[in-house]
Amino acid sequence: MTIGTKARATMLVVTLLTAVTTMVHPAAAATGDGSPSDSNIRYFGRWDTRSPGAYVPGWTGAYAVLGFTGTTVKLRQRSGVDLYTSIDGGAWVSYRNVGGTVNLTPSRLPSGTHTLRVAYRQDAGSYHGDEVFQGVVLDSGAHTVAVSVPSRIVEFVGDSITAGYKSSKEALTAYGWLTAEKLGAAHTEIARPSVCLYPSSDGCIGMRDRYFKTGLDTSTPDWDFSRYQVSDVVINLGTNDRGHNVSGAQFQSAYVTLLQRIRAKYPNAAVHAMEIFKQWYVTETKAAVAARNGAGDSKVRYVATEGWIDPATDTADGTHPNDAGHRKIAARLAAVIG
Repeated sequence: MTIGTKARATMLVVTLLTAVTTMVHPAAAATGDGSPSDSNIRYFGRWDTRSPGAYVPGWTGAYAVLGFTGTTVKLRQRSGVDLYTSIDGGAWVSYRNVGGTVNLTPSRLPSGTHTLRVAYRQDAGSYHGDEVFQGVVLDSGAHTVAVSVPSRIVEFVGDSITAGYKSSKEALTAYGWLTAEKLGAAHTEIARPSVCLYPSSDGCIGMRDRYFKTGLDTSTPDWDFSRYQVSDVVINLGTNDRGHNVSGAQFQSAYVTLLQRIRAKYPNAAVHAMEIFKQWYVTETKAAVAARNGAGDSKVRYVATEGWIDPATDTADGTHPNDAGHRKIAARLAAVIG
């Protein structure tokens, strides 16, 4: 082989290696380009971000916030999904079974800088459609911008009640979302219907363990708690445990374990253990809080809820609050956690 041939061969190998490296390690998104990894887009709740071009929300109530210039904004959705959007702090607009490029501004906005919030609709705890956020499309020459977001984050841990099951807009009209908004705080809801605190023998998923995952499914990765720290954790669990024959001793032990594990992840957060609205496991919940207080954790508190709602008028079925019930709970809870 001649020197010239060797040189050309070497250049070919280098070119191929460079191409392979580029495919395996794609370049980071440019700030302002509207792709999911654009640093101007802020994500609240637990999002699976392992795929750089497609972010997937876990649990309920996850949402994205961004600012943008120009007069139009469109969403990139992989396939059909139900979602809600709010532009410039306006009312949430519902979209059903939309996919591809979704035009959010059929009427152009005034020139300037705007804000967008996006949340996906859940139905009985499962996202309704293909909840894959692939970024936004803006006007030619427009770009995303960083927006001011609250530094305080409140996390709500619960079941269908916290998820907003049977309320008009699910998580968006549930007490957790409403409470945090009243406080001017960001929020995350680690909640799904049909979950228990204790992992029962007949298959009820136990939040004692599953809370620490990115999503409900065991296949999702463990959540990386270094992504953010919350100021408050509000727990409302136990409504389903009774129906799955969880004993008082099992419930109390699981509650203590959950409180210990949460404290390890959030060293400085105030933790509020709500009395469930059915008033079940009251003694056990109080005992779990007392155990943590006795261990020196003074930031764990019990929240009594008697009289907060009337099941006859404030629930859809005797258990799940309606919109009015959630508003009542939010008003009481916001006053408690301040």
